[in-house]
Amino acid sequence: MSMFLDQVTIDVKAGKGGDGMVAFRREKYVPDGGPAGGDGGQGGDVVLVVDEGLRTLMDFRFNRHFKAQPGENGMSKGMHGRGSDDTYIKVPQGTTVRDADTGALLGDLIEQGQTLVIAKGGRGGRGNTRFASPKNPAPELAENGEPGQERKIELELKVLADVGLVGFPSVGKSTLLSVISSARPKIGAYHFTTLVPNLGMVTTSDGRSFAVADLPGLIEGASQGVGLGTQFLRHIERTRVILHVVDMSGMEGRDPYEDYLAINKELSTHNLRLLERPQIIVANKMDMPDAEENLAIFKEQLAKEQTDEFAEGPMIFPISGVTRKGIDSLLNATADLIEVTPEFLLYDEEIEEDVVQYGFKSDKPEFQIDREADATWVLTGDKIEKLFQMTNFDHDETVMRFARQLRGMGVDEALRARGAKDGDIVRIGEFEFEFVE
Repeated sequence: MSMFLDQVTIDVKAGKGGDGMVAFRREKYVPDGGPAGGDGGQGGDVVLVVDEGLRTLMDFRFNRHFKAQPGENGMSKGMHGRGSDDTYIKVPQGTTVRDADTGALLGDLIEQGQTLVIAKGGRGGRGNTRFASPKNPAPELAENGEPGQERKIELELKVLADVGLVGFPSVGKSTLLSVISSARPKIGAYHFTTLVPNLGMVTTSDGRSFAVADLPGLIEGASQGVGLGTQFLRHIERTRVILHVVDMSGMEGRDPYEDYLAINKELSTHNLRLLERPQIIVANKMDMPDAEENLAIFKEQLAKEQTDEFAEGPMIFPISGVTRKGIDSLLNATADLIEVTPEFLLYDEEIEEDVVQYGFKSDKPEFQIDREADATWVLTGDKIEKLFQMTNFDHDETVMRFARQLRGMGVDEALRARGAKDGDIVRIGEFEFEFVE
């Protein structure tokens, strides 16, 4: 079983708010005791937090349901319930968070300790102390706690690396990573030896350092699902510089220039913005026969395709991963390029659209009325169901308040317009009551 997991869907549920309490002061020497029911406590939030010690989403393979604790109920003598602690879920750096139902981007977590609230806990219900008024100084009225937010979340890991190694299988990417860093990727004389992204820290001869990601080999059609492309192309999106490794020996029977064009096509098909990143062409396996001749042909073909004669073409560095020839100059040039290349923001426009919403008002109706086969009227809708859940039906005053709230929302008029008669059964969830004209 692969120990690398980079995409997962989890279910989260924030804590319900504590219920408010109906209570009265009954001390012996306190005249006109009055209400003394406290408020419920706040339910706990579900929060994602970045832990730099994690490298994959493997922790979610067998645990995909997370639930925060509810707030404490209100108590007598005006004592409020205690709010619940938040539930923290650790994720690796580079995790993108989306709502699974809407696809909306919720956040991009890239810094150690960065947090994101993905499910908000419900507020505590008010006790009867809150409802006292000159008109009703001793109310038998309290609220249940607000239900916590419940949602389905998609987590997608895109590894954090300054440089990405791309190229066809067996062009020497893993060998190159093992030579330039302390990483020890699996190396074999067959295709798709690398099945997961490998990361390594590189230090140049002049003391500069950067992170390199060796991605599983791409093949033609990778962006459409061929090979391992769709699984790992996402990891190249965060890199600032691309090292395009090309096998100049031609040992696989492929043309180096055709390989170069095919990989760039897959990158652009996956995400057109990937071609904005600067590329360095790494002409590998130069210790092999025919490599020098193939490199000369490669440069000629590259020059023919260049439309602007004054523009600088991509840098080409001949190297050998086995003999380590040309490695130092490649690393120094890569470090130079990183220093002048800004970070590419993946979701800047999308986040702006999601966050900057002033005075937004949903066109979604507050409730919906349906008729079942047994002639029962069924009321549904987020707002009306939330009101129902926050109503304590143990007290008559609370029931009457709920009836007034329904009337204020226009439920009575809507039922009459649909043909409801006196005595018809109306249902909200599992609760049934008679419609009264």
